[in-house]
Amino acid sequence: MREIKRYLVTAALPYANGPLHIGHLAGAYLSSDIYVRFLRLYGKDVAFICGSDENGAAITTRAIKEKRTPQEIVDQYHNQFKEVFEKIGVSFDIYHRTSDPLHHETSQDFFRTLHQKGEFVKKESEQYFDPEAKQFLADRYIKGTCPKCQYENAYGDQCENCGSSLSPTELINPKSTLSGAQPILKKTSHWYLSLDKAEDWLKEWINEGTQDGKKLHYPEDWKNHVIGQCNSWLEGGLQPRSMTRDLSWGVDVPQEIEGSEGKKLYVWLDAPIGYISATKQWAKDNGKDWKSYWQDEDAALIHFIGKDNIVFHCIIFPAILKAHGDYVLPINVPANQFMNLENDKISTSRNWAVWVHEYLADFSGQEDALRYSLTKNMPEQKDSEFTWKGFQENNNNELVNNLANFVNRVIVLTNKYYDGVVPDFDPDLDIIGSENEDDIGYHDSEMLALFDNIDRACSHLRKYDFRSALSQLMQISSNGNQLLQFNAPWTNIKENPEQVKVVMNLLIQYLHALSILMKPFLPFTSDKLRKLLNLDLIKENGELLDLCNQLAEGEIPVSAGHKVSKPEHLFSRIEDATIDKQVEKLNASKVAAAATAAATTPTNGDLKTTINYDDFIKMDLRSATIIEAEKVEKADKLLKLKLDLGFEQRTVVSGIAQHFKPQDVIGTKVTLLANLAPRKIRGVQSQGMILMAENSDGALKFVQPDDHAENGSKIS
Repeated sequence: MREIKRYLVTAALPYANGPLHIGHLAGAYLSSDIYVRFLRLYGKDVAFICGSDENGAAITTRAIKEKRTPQEIVDQYHNQFKEVFEKIGVSFDIYHRTSDPLHHETSQDFFRTLHQKGEFVKKESEQYFDPEAKQFLADRYIKGTCPKCQYENAYGDQCENCGSSLSPTELINPKSTLSGAQPILKKTSHWYLSLDKAEDWLKEWINEGTQDGKKLHYPEDWKNHVIGQCNSWLEGGLQPRSMTRDLSWGVDVPQEIEGSEGKKLYVWLDAPIGYISATKQWAKDNGKDWKSYWQDEDAALIHFIGKDNIVFHCIIFPAILKAHGDYVLPINVPANQFMNLENDKISTSRNWAVWVHEYLADFSGQEDALRYSLTKNMPEQKDSEFTWKGFQENNNNELVNNLANFVNRVIVLTNKYYDGVVPDFDPDLDIIGSENEDDIGYHDSEMLALFDNIDRACSHLRKYDFRSALSQLMQISSNGNQLLQFNAPWTNIKENPEQVKVVMNLLIQYLHALSILMKPFLPFTSDKLRKLLNLDLIKENGELLDLCNQLAEGEIPVSAGHKVSKPEHLFSRIEDATIDKQVEKLNASKVAAAATAAATTPTNGDLKTTINYDDFIKMDLRSATIIEAEKVEKADKLLKLKLDLGFEQRTVVSGIAQHFKPQDVIGTKVTLLANLAPRKIRGVQSQGMILMAENSDGALKFVQPDDHAENGSKIS
């Protein structure tokens, strides 16, 4: 395989239509950041590229819903993304945006080249049209039931439940996301890329790693689910794919091309080209040659994504690059799977998520605690789970009790016994428990063991196995704690002070090694530890490679006589009350979303999935009267209601505060789902759910029983 001189590492461009949650971090951004920081620590030439995808159909949909312009939407979230990534320590070399003129120019040049080379076929087809909104519908403007897994909210281009790529006409019961109307088919013309012509070379490239007789990558280094999903597509047969859309927002088809009026580039043509335009801007800003990262044979392209983007980065974008010519293909696409939250799928529509900007506000100074927990549970090979209790245990048991405790003990003892000065020791007195002068010294022996641990961590990092690499890092800390406990300097300082010098010098070397190796995973903690050691901060300029070379040569990195700083704790315990507050916040979101869902009557005859009578009969619906109402503190959407059921009174938390004032609902007769499992919401125990209806104008109304129905009467 060719020698790699430069790395171009990309992280999936997030849609600028909503905030980032922990699933995004665990999917593409932490893994890419860890890998890039590792490459830098090994002295590699690497460009780390990302930016906001600002041309997706979801952006226009949100703009319509919020009665704002698409530009206002993308500006809001682009700026928020930049801030969040910086605060959580994701170290992009550039964070660009696809609304930038340079990106429009680059994307149009790409389209123009493909058009001139005859790679497109222009053809007329029938496309869904919204008769109420009076516009053609892009794939993401259409939702329906997935024909493969029966998921009811699949998009027109992809089912996010099973990952299948779709076309809008495959959806069962398609609906426009703009108006809710059933779309009709109407003729339009678009330019198609003949993916079917790329099948043979794609199969060879993905499964054998070769292209035109050259070895480009090793398939055994790719994740099984990535290869499997690609082959599933290829075995099903590739079809020509439209590279343009009828839209009002996005990158224009070059005007000189006949029929371009009103046409925009398909988002999965322009979005990955965003990696190229961002690289161009970065190169311009830093005096670099962007082509050397994208077009030279000694450059390596690596895409970090979530599993829902595999087909676009492994089939469609490579086909576009190959059709254009000149560009390298990715050597790996280490896609992660999905992270779930508290035994449920993360859902932005249901607000079932831990939003990163909210975490940063609630846990200021604890960025690395989240990075650690997400990396430890990273969904590298299968879906994983985040729970707040698990997060707390990771912080308290591992970061506090293991890592921070080890660091603190070593710094405290160094200050106590040697006034903070790293002790020197006599190598001739460093053969603990041996009379053989040829035996390797204790210090040297343990330093070799440290080298082995670091080497194993590096091996995992090269294979994109970040969980194992993190585990190896923590093993070094555990080993240090064991060395400290076994040698017990606090009891040996008087009886054998020379031996204690050997041990304490060794443990300072452990801290130094940890401060470098932890940089990819815990960058903020690395800085704190370097300050404790009174050493320069890691610049990510080959420090790990230098350390490995020093250890291999038997050198001692931190010289005797170096003075460390006074002790400070690296991590603090997270208390139960803090975690309970986060769990209550999540549960409040779920109840509010459920209340909204229960209150929404589908329009245009869009009935929900059919249920059995046995499911319906389980519901215990009762008439009740609201006798007290008040707002829930620090919750804009929630009202705390007390209901009279005749035979008892109940408290219910309902997400209707934005529609009703507390004083206006007292005395209102309502329908209560009485056997819904109780749930604590913002510290209030909610015992049921009141039923609501939504009119066509969006106004909520209570689903009320007959005025003569007594409180507590069953409704059937």
